This record gives sequence, C-alpha cells and structure tokens, in this order.
Amino acid sequence: MSADTLNLAAEGGGGLFTPGGPGFEAPSVGIFFPSPWVDYDIPMTSGITKYAVLLAVASGLALLFLWWTSRKQSLVPNRSQSIGEIFFLFIREQISRPMMGVKGDKYLPLLISLFIFVFAMNIMGIIPFLQLPVTSNLSYPVGIALVVYVTFIVVGIRSQGGVGKYLKGAVVPSGAPGWILPLLVPIEIISNFLIRPATHAIRVFATMFAGHLLLATFAAAGWYMFNPAAGPLFGTISVLFSGASLLAFVVFTAFELVIMFLQAFVFTLLAALYIGQAQEAH
Repeated sequence: MSADTLNLAAEGGGGLFTPGGPGFEAPSVGIFFPSPWVDYDIPMTSGITKYAVLLAVASGLALLFLWWTSRKQSLVPNRSQSIGEIFFLFIREQISRPMMGVKGDKYLPLLISLFIFVFAMNIMGIIPFLQLPVTSNLSYPVGIALVVYVTFIVVGIRSQGGVGKYLKGAVVPSGAPGWILPLLVPIEIISNFLIRPATHAIRVFATMFAGHLLLATFAAAGWYMFNPAAGPLFGTISVLFSGASLLAFVVFTAFELVIMFLQAFVFTLLAALYIGQAQEAH
C-alpha cells in the first residue's frame, strides 16, 4: 500500500468511498524483495535482509524444539519427551518406513531435521511482525534441495558399489530394449538429475509465494476498505466490507498454516523417496 493510503486509513478512512482518495493498490511481488538493512556504524551488517534474519529465527526455533524434546530422556517420558517421541514416530511411520523400509531408520535424523527446518521457515509467514515465509525466496528451498540432491547421489554410489553402477541403475531402465535406450537415457538423465531437484525446490517456493501474496492482498484490502468516516451508509458498508476481508484473512491464515505443514511433509517425503530409490538399483 502507498503512504497516502496508510495515512488516510490512520485518519479514519481507508480510501473506499472517499472522493479523490487513493485507489486500492494490491500488494506486488516487491514485498518479497526487502531492502537490505545496513548500519555503517556496525561492521558486517551490509547486505543483511529480512530473509537472513528470519532464517536465523527459524533455525533457532528448530534447534529449540529439538533441544526441548530431547533434553531430559527418561524411561517414563515427560511431556516434552512424549511430544518428541510422537513426532519421531510420525516421521518414521508416515515418511521413512513407507519410502525406504527399515533401512531408512538411519536417515531419520536427517528427515526429522528437514521437516522441522522447512516448517519453521514456512511459519515465519504468519507470525505477527515477521510475516514473511523464508521459503518464498527461491534461494533457500534450492539450498535445502541441493543438500538432498547431494545426499541421494552419495547414498546411491555407496549402496550400489560405485559411480558407474549407480549411474547405470539411475539412467538405464531395467529390461528396456537396446534400440530405445538412445531415447530413454537422456530422458532419465534430465528427469533424475535436473527436473527432480528443480521441482523439489520450486514446489514449496511457489506455494509459499502464492499463499503469502494472497494473505497480503486480503490484509491490504481490509485496511483500504475500513472507512467509517465516509458517512452513515457508506461508512457502515465499508466496515462490513472490511470485516469480510478480515474474516477471509483469518480463515486463509488458518488454511495457510495447514498448507505450510503439508509442504514440509511433502518436501521430507520426497527426500525420503529419492534417498530410498538411490539405495536400490532400478
């Protein structure tokens, strides 16, 4: 929103039904490109953006959760340990074992960390005064997807006895006739080593980007339409419109929280799938 719109809203009218008032300005993609915070009196602050700060906050929340659920291990679990065990079993029974079987248990620390970290970055978008999901910046999902990418390649090489055997299993479909391999092998290379990591990162980025833009639009619309100073009739209508927008904002915020959880789940599920496939020759 423009400064004029905010000022008008602060004076009792958001602009709706105000003659000559500012028109509604929908949030643009500019909200995803915050200006760097630079304080020349403090060394090493040049180039720090809101994303970097929120990444540190998300990392702290993830570490705090892991510490809180594992700090006092006992035969009879306390409340924090019980929560940690429920979460552990959820990742194992819903992600690890279905994708990798019992052999996947050794990768549980990685999968648990991925889920918590991605979810923590996602929920930055609905925490008051923060309100920017870290994963709405493509570079962060790409970074995590690259970690998974390197992991499943290393696992594949180790599990299948060398680079050659792994690459053969990954790009040469078993049982395919030789005459069709010149067509299938390039497709498998592109699918397994280019499209797979790209879609792994883009899926969570695109969802968080679109969801946050939608929430920002409802918030801006509610602020703009709140104009009780427009008179008894139009003022009442504006308040009703603004209330409807606020209600939609609350509903979609709850819905977005579910989506944030599901995106962390899907990201971790795909990581387990890729690692599980790398362990087995195709």
